[in-house]
Amino acid sequence: MNLLNQAADIIIKGKFNIALTGAGISVESGIPDFRSKGGLWTKYDPSEYATIEAFKRDPEKVWRMIKEMDDLLEKAKPNKAHIGLADLEKMGLLYGIITQNVDNLHQEAGSSNVIEYHGTSKTLSCLWCGRRYKKEEKREEYPPKCECGRILKPDIVFFGEPIPQDAMAQSFQMASKADVLLVIGTSAVVSPANTIPSIAKQNGAKIIEINKESTWLTDSVTDIFLQGSAGKIISELVDIIKNKRHK
Repeated sequence: MNLLNQAADIIIKGKFNIALTGAGISVESGIPDFRSKGGLWTKYDPSEYATIEAFKRDPEKVWRMIKEMDDLLEKAKPNKAHIGLADLEKMGLLYGIITQNVDNLHQEAGSSNVIEYHGTSKTLSCLWCGRRYKKEEKREEYPPKCECGRILKPDIVFFGEPIPQDAMAQSFQMASKADVLLVIGTSAVVSPANTIPSIAKQNGAKIIEINKESTWLTDSVTDIFLQGSAGKIISELVDIIKNKRHK
């Protein structure tokens, strides 16, 4: 029995299945992994552009990087991997997604229960007076400013900022209840998201990993490693699951 079939059977049997996704799932949507060749960190030193201190010190400078990131995100559309996960949710086989991405592509594909671990680029906040805005409201402004006159910050988690408390509590709760955890497009090295697979495993979950390369998870907690592009593998998995359920 091949690995895709085994993974399909595990997902069908699971009563509470969740997914953890990272940058690798959105590469096929045209968003390069920040750390990879051609990614944002090759052009912008994260210590100069992506820390909360850098933003407070010189928000205008940091907005040069954010603008480039926004241009990439605006063009991106959900790919077959995002759409496949939304299909699994509709079939009652995926309870929710914990994503480290800020691109909103899971929601655009139709997934309704998405925990955004690193925040979202769709809203902006003022660090000084606390007002919040939808990005749409400030589309014509660069850099966007608050009514109080200060430059707004996108609600993505910068280095040096804590993970939103709700997101962390919900994701740990989901991981501890999971029967199956799909790990897709993430090497799971960034803390504290990297603890989610271990929490799930300790509580008896089966771990299905979908990545182009093996990771530290592959030999430690992964039960089934499906190597290759997320779009292709998830589409095939969903097709197999549909066929098995209709037999």
